[in-house]
Amino acid sequence: MGAAEPDLYRDTWVRYLGYANEVGESFRPLVPVPVVWASYGVATAYVTADAIDKGRRAATAHVQDPAQATRVGVAVVDTFVWQSLASVAIPGFTINRLCAASLALLGTLTRWPLPLRRWATTALGLAAIPVIITPIDRTVDFLMDSSLRKLYGAPGEPPAPH
Repeated sequence: MGAAEPDLYRDTWVRYLGYANEVGESFRPLVPVPVVWASYGVATAYVTADAIDKGRRAATAHVQDPAQATRVGVAVVDTFVWQSLASVAIPGFTINRLCAASLALLGTLTRWPLPLRRWATTALGLAAIPVIITPIDRTVDFLMDSSLRKLYGAPGEPPAPH
C-alpha cells in the first residue's frame, strides 16, 4: 500500500503560518498596529485555505456518496471553526493579554528603559507560544466535542438520523 498523501496544512512548514498572529501579538510593543493586523490576515488565510483543503479532500473521498455535500460541508465547517478558535482567536487573545500584562508589570516593578521592557515583553510572548499550543488545542477539542460536533458526529461524518 502507498503512503498517505501528506497534509500540506498540518505536515509541512505551511502549518507555521497558523501561528502568524501569535508572533504578531508578541511583536505588538515594537511594531505598528497594522503589522499586527496583517499577521492576523496571514493566520486567517491559513485557516481558510486549510478548511477549503479539507472540503476538497472530503469531496474526493466521498465521490459516490449521496451525502457528499453534507460530508464536505461538515469537513469545511469543523476545520474552519476549530482552526479559527485554536489557531487565531484564543492564542491571539492569550498572547495579547500576556504581553500587555508583562509590559505593565515591567513598567511597575523595574526601572528598565521602555525599549528594553518592550523587547522583554516580545521575548516573553514568543517564548509562550509553544507552551500554550497544546493546552489550547485540547481545550478546543473538548469544546467542539461537547457542542458543535454533537450536531453532526465525527468530523466529516453526516449528522446521524434521529
